[in-house]
Amino acid sequence: MNTKSSASDIQTKAISFIKSNVLIVLILLVWQVCVWLQFIPDYLLPSPIQIVQAFIEDFPLLVMHAKYTLATAFIGTTIGLLISFILSICMDLSKTIKELVYPVILLNQTIPTIAIAPLLIIWLGYGIMPKVVLVVLSVFFPITIALVDGYQSVSREHLNLFKSMQASKYQLYRHLKIPSAMGSFFTGLKVALSYALISAVIAEWLGGYYGLGVYMTRVRKSYDLDSMFAVIFFISFLTILLIALVKWLERRVLKQHFL
Repeated sequence: MNTKSSASDIQTKAISFIKSNVLIVLILLVWQVCVWLQFIPDYLLPSPIQIVQAFIEDFPLLVMHAKYTLATAFIGTTIGLLISFILSICMDLSKTIKELVYPVILLNQTIPTIAIAPLLIIWLGYGIMPKVVLVVLSVFFPITIALVDGYQSVSREHLNLFKSMQASKYQLYRHLKIPSAMGSFFTGLKVALSYALISAVIAEWLGGYYGLGVYMTRVRKSYDLDSMFAVIFFISFLTILLIALVKWLERRVLKQHFL
């Protein structure tokens, strides 16, 4: 019985996976055929097969550069998380702080990343510091706003219950508000991680010695479009992988929470 149920689940998941990716496969097939039939010259748009070949050839280099980009993204995201938790709690505790800080956060989000990156390179040099700062500036907005919204979504009944039990501010956040905000937090984290990788790559475009952005700049200068597309798809794959990891973590964490 269990074996049949497992087989059925696997089959259902396989069918769902095929349905959700059939359009991508179709686009790749049309793309490949157009290049084969020379509707599009391959020196302008390499075929998927050429891109795969370039990816296989450059894989060791891509992995080496990816380690630096991922390290920058993770360090920046970790710092951004700490700032977001502290700032979101302060904004939730004080309406005045929220009114003062929210416009600044919103203004930060409206400034294009590509506009800030050159300034950070000038101020902080070509090391990892300007890249980490750019990632922090990119990720803390979605996480902060998600947490603030999550805290404010707590029902009045739950708040009154905790107040009637004379819970401290720490207990209120530890046992009620933070667990209640976890759903919103993970939504913000998924957005933030995609911003983190993009911001790290953009910062590497403008200066640095290692990283996927540096690698992209080098292959662009040599007009190696096969490798350029290979690294673009590799960055997309890494982003999807990180988001899938967050989704897995979200399911694990929310299972253990009680609200």
